Amino acid sequence: MAIISIQTADDPRLEPYRQVRERDLVGRDGLFIAEGRVVLEKLIGARPDRIDSLLVAAHRLESLADLLAGVPEATPVYAASQAAMDQVVGFPIHRGILAVGRKPQVDLARLLADLPADALVVGLVGIANHDNMGGILRNAAAFGVDAVLMDSGCCDPFYRKAIRVSVGAALTLPIAVGGTAEALVETLQAAGFEIHALSPAGSVSLDELAVGGRTAILFGAEGPGLPATILDRVQTVRIAMAGGFDSLNVATTSGIVLHRLSRSRRVRQTRSSVRPPPS
Repeated sequence: MAIISIQTADDPRLEPYRQVRERDLVGRDGLFIAEGRVVLEKLIGARPDRIDSLLVAAHRLESLADLLAGVPEATPVYAASQAAMDQVVGFPIHRGILAVGRKPQVDLARLLADLPADALVVGLVGIANHDNMGGILRNAAAFGVDAVLMDSGCCDPFYRKAIRVSVGAALTLPIAVGGTAEALVETLQAAGFEIHALSPAGSVSLDELAVGGRTAILFGAEGPGLPATILDRVQTVRIAMAGGFDSLNVATTSGIVLHRLSRSRRVRQTRSSVRPPPS
């Protein structure tokens, strides 16, 4: 791996890293910014081929040597002084390492077709808050979700803050984005998924929920929740709470639900792997 020394902040090779916060707002035409060692570990481990380049503070090179060793040989690694890096990025970048990557292009139908018979999928509708998005993705990765699907009303899961809050899970999970919530449900149903939707007025309690086979769980935005056009078509699920409360933060909700469903799946897999002794 060759380290490319950058002498001045106006080096044109650093254009993708320039004024990061402003470009967060206008978008990057299929690119994303990843920052920090933990996030970059996830990216390098899962999708090294999608990294266009890295920018590292020169004084961090030695401490990041083990991480950078996993970067593909042809990927440029730029090293600049801390002052130059801060000037390029537009704010003090204390983590000392950034990467520019290319968003994956995922075919939804192919993604679902390739999932296993006991797949667990998360569907997101109208999740517009990047903290919630990152929290949900972090939970999805922690509890072994096979894929995350989002309607077009969701915020960008590859937004820098969403990636950071997800602790890099946004870069490791299979994610498909686009279309309406109704189209998302139809696609899941056509692929043989049993769909459950979280709602304070759910017809069944999470404690009573019985699942098996291909399972999809839908989460909507805080406040409006999932639209009636979705709730009327699928089984609705509620989380039992103390009197006076009927809802939780959506990221918290996803953690509770996914823990329950992943545990149920592990129990089913364990039972199916136990073979009765020959008679």
